[in-house]
Amino acid sequence: MLDVRAWLLWALTVLVAASSCRNPLYAVLLLLIVALTDVSFGPHKERRGLPSLFRFAALAVSLAAAFNALTVHFGETILFRLPGWLPLLGGRVTVEALVFGLINGLNLTVIFGGFSVFNRVTPVHDLARLAPQAFHEAGVVVSIALTFMPETNRSLNRIREAQAVRGHRVRGLRDWLPIVVPLLVSGLERSMGLAEAMVARGYGAVSDRSHPLRLQLLLAMGLLALLLGWLGWLFFPGWTGPALSVLAAGVCLVVGAVWLAGKDVPRTRYRSRRWRIRDTLVALGSGLTLAAVQLPIPVIGRDTLYYSPYPRLSMPTFHPLMGLLLLGLLVPAAVAIGGRSR
Repeated sequence: MLDVRAWLLWALTVLVAASSCRNPLYAVLLLLIVALTDVSFGPHKERRGLPSLFRFAALAVSLAAAFNALTVHFGETILFRLPGWLPLLGGRVTVEALVFGLINGLNLTVIFGGFSVFNRVTPVHDLARLAPQAFHEAGVVVSIALTFMPETNRSLNRIREAQAVRGHRVRGLRDWLPIVVPLLVSGLERSMGLAEAMVARGYGAVSDRSHPLRLQLLLAMGLLALLLGWLGWLFFPGWTGPALSVLAAGVCLVVGAVWLAGKDVPRTRYRSRRWRIRDTLVALGSGLTLAAVQLPIPVIGRDTLYYSPYPRLSMPTFHPLMGLLLLGLLVPAAVAIGGRSR
């Protein structure tokens, strides 16, 4: 089992890579990487209620391609024309617009796949541990909220299977009543059980603490610096350097204020996280991919990440070194396969 911090870095790298890539060849490569990582970490029935990656890909790619082709009337290769009196849809439908929408759908599928893998392999309580100590209670609430839909979906599947064994078939709206009522009851019972368990463990049984004035001033100064730096960077192009410096100072002040506020919050750790060599390998692989798509390194062909089918469709270029660096996201799959082969 990989550390949740390594998985978080991997998921963020997938998000950044998919958002930075407009080349369909690299998008397909990223999709295959995410799919292989998904397959290497257990059966699909543990997916916590998320649809299959390729089912989502078929839906997202087809809808994005159709929507872009019907609404963006630009490009030289015309497929057909729609009547001009149709609002938004009227005009020519081109291959270039269709391909551009297809690329958008591929990128969306890669992002969804990364989230799907991260959601399936990462325990929610480990995510709650990542929250700063000052926001520990908020992190617990968020972790409970994240498990609501998957738990409800599993309960729905169990209830439908139980009713099907009894001969129940859903033919109309009234036939949903024997399913909805047990689903609501099970949800209420689960909520009450969770609330009783949290009360028994003393959750929230602490006196309200007022933060010292210097901490409040530190946080206010940090937020003010963030605002001033953002406004300076946005409206004064000649002051980019000072604006970024003020932004960095604001980030440091806010982080320092949160850290100081968390020192006064008692927190018990029953099991400490251990960072292993495989976590380091995942972090290194993700770091290489992140550097490849973000840093302006000329020898790796970073310019090939950007591709536009307009105004006339052409073949996108593929740089082997860039493709090799994107394979850094395959490290979790390699670690999982290597661990099972021992």
